[in-house]
Amino acid sequence: MEGKIQHVRRALKTRHLSMIALGGSIGTGLFVASGSAISTAGPGGALVAYTGIGLMVYFLMTSLGEMATYLPVTGSFAVYSGRFVDPALGFAMGWNYWFNWAITLAVDVSTVSLVMKFWLPNVPTWVFSAIALLIIFLINSFSVLSFGETEYWLALIKVVTVIIFLIVGLLTIFGIMGGHAVGLENFAYKKAPFVGGIPTILSVFVVAGFSFQGTELIGITAGESATPEKSIPQAIKQVFWRILLFYILSIFVIACLIPYTSPNLLGSSASDITISPFTLVFRRAGLASAASVMNAVILTSVLSAANSGMYASTRMLYSLARHGDAPKVFGRLSPRGIPFPALLGTTVVGLFTFLMSIFGTHIYTFLVSASGLTGFIAWLGIAISHYRFRLAMKKQGRSLSELRYRAKLFPFGPILSFVLCVLVIIGQDLKSFENLDWQAIGVSYMSVPLFLILFCYYKIRYRTKMIPLDKVDLTPHDLKKEQQ
Repeated sequence: MEGKIQHVRRALKTRHLSMIALGGSIGTGLFVASGSAISTAGPGGALVAYTGIGLMVYFLMTSLGEMATYLPVTGSFAVYSGRFVDPALGFAMGWNYWFNWAITLAVDVSTVSLVMKFWLPNVPTWVFSAIALLIIFLINSFSVLSFGETEYWLALIKVVTVIIFLIVGLLTIFGIMGGHAVGLENFAYKKAPFVGGIPTILSVFVVAGFSFQGTELIGITAGESATPEKSIPQAIKQVFWRILLFYILSIFVIACLIPYTSPNLLGSSASDITISPFTLVFRRAGLASAASVMNAVILTSVLSAANSGMYASTRMLYSLARHGDAPKVFGRLSPRGIPFPALLGTTVVGLFTFLMSIFGTHIYTFLVSASGLTGFIAWLGIAISHYRFRLAMKKQGRSLSELRYRAKLFPFGPILSFVLCVLVIIGQDLKSFENLDWQAIGVSYMSVPLFLILFCYYKIRYRTKMIPLDKVDLTPHDLKKEQQ
């Protein structure tokens, strides 16, 4: 029965794609960690870092959008890396990304229990994590539409929260709520707006980069979008402006109302909800139940991240199997068009990793560290693939009019994205290099050698070479033929 279904179902609409990409980037990075960015680099430094990363993400999204409308397949950028650059790069990108999200799924499931402790401190934490994992498994096993619809509403809660926060924050800055007007006082407080110069701004680039992780999910959804040629460009345009507006304005509001020296800005995880910058701003405006409300919002954020993680890792494992880079069983589909064996495999890994957080904390820490930079490696892959894609188009005399969507400012976009990604990866833990702390360096940069091992393994085993530009397969994806 499983063999009859040849393709995943194209059921995701434009509104789903927009919210998936938007929801993927609005989470604890904005609600909690944004405070630590202001604390480290000052208000000006945080704004520069988030604006820089925001622009990079925009160019990455347009690069991905151009390829995803031309070749809307499940597996997205891993497929593009293998097709436009080198099969070894596609193999390494695919497994790297699957590993990243499978581990992130376990981290998010663990975080659910931390958030729930705010309300129910006496219930064992594993209970909440087990319930969350079961719910996410069921959502993803039913249909792609159930995933899309769930993600849409979870993301909408986050978007509404940010909009309310911005309104309340701006009213407080002008003194309409919460007492006297503060204006831009905190931008000139002590060493503000820039604290610590370029090195601290670079370190905040890393924080900002992690905050934006997940926007590339729009590429993974291309294989299940009902109208990719319309939905993807529309979603990319909406997402960029919303992300930039939400992040830049949110950081501006927080920086105006809370001095960068405040110890309350140092919270960096979901367990620090009572000192989330959002909670502090709501309290300052006189909203007493702010902590409880923000805790509920962060719970939806974490569930949304886990839901997206389950979807992304399942689809990547399915794609790897379909291209012969993973066991064939993971390439099978259920009668509903869901890659069920891949979903089951990912859930087992997520469950195992979660159990490690309880019984084998050292292994768990190792796994989380190992997945740390994998998102940036995926972004590097997108930039390289797009650059090679365009060069191949030119070399083979193909017209740009063949593209359903065209990325802006080529080749500036992929080159800027590549340079900034490399800078962020290098800047991950510069202090460890200063102190020559090899153990810390090993933990911080573990993702890089793991990626290189995957790449070299495939390259040596199959003796692959970079595909010459005139041999790159530029056959566009035929949606009509796929559905036959």
